[in-house]
Amino acid sequence: MVNPKCIEKAPAAEVKAQLERENGKGRQIGIMGGTFNPVHIAHLVAAEQAMTKLRLDEVWFMPDNIPPHKNAPLTSAKDRATMLDLATRDNPKFRVKLLELFRGGVSYTVDTIRYLKEKAPQNNYYLIMGSDQVNNFHTWKEAPTLAKMVTLVGIRRPGYPQDPQYPMIWVDAPDIRLSSTAIRRSVATGTSIRYLVPEPVRKYIEEKGLYLDETNI
Repeated sequence: MVNPKCIEKAPAAEVKAQLERENGKGRQIGIMGGTFNPVHIAHLVAAEQAMTKLRLDEVWFMPDNIPPHKNAPLTSAKDRATMLDLATRDNPKFRVKLLELFRGGVSYTVDTIRYLKEKAPQNNYYLIMGSDQVNNFHTWKEAPTLAKMVTLVGIRRPGYPQDPQYPMIWVDAPDIRLSSTAIRRSVATGTSIRYLVPEPVRKYIEEKGLYLDETNI
C-alpha cells in the first residue's frame, strides 16, 4: 500500500535519525537526482549497476523540485515521490530522499550536497549521472566545486559521445534507451508502458490518470 504521507516527513529529522543509526560510521552513498517524471526501469538498472559495481552501501533517489535544465511541465511532487516509493521499496538499499522537494525553488545539486556533507560529513557521496548529464555537467551551478565534493560516476552508453570535463568513474550498464519523455508520450497516445516502468508504477499512472494530456509532454 502506498504511504500517503511519503513526502510529509521533515528532512532534517530524517537525516538526524539516520546519523544516530550510523553511530558516526562513514558510508558510501550513491546519489541519483532527476525529475523522475516518471521513474522507469533505466533509472533503476543504472542505480543497481553503480551500487553493486562500486560497492555502495545505498543509492538515494532525490527528485527535483524545479529542475534548472528542463522546461517540461512536472507532475506533482507527491505523485513523483509516490512513484519513486513504489519503484524502490523492494530494494532494501534504495532510498527516496525528499530534501529538494522540501527546500523548494530551483533544485541545485551543489546545494543538496553541501547540506548532506554538513549533516553527515563522515559519508562519501557518489553522484550517478547518465551520459547526457555527464556531457552537460560543466554547465551545472558551481560545477568545479561540486566535482570536488563528490565522486562523479558516469553510466556509459555504447555509441553515445562522452566528453567529460572532470574526473569520472565509468560504470557499464545494459543499454536501455528509454526516457521519461518517451513514457509520457506513450501514455498520452495509448501505447502500453508495461515492462518499461515497474508494475506498481504503471498501475499508479493508470489509476491517477497521469500523462494523458498530450500538451504536457
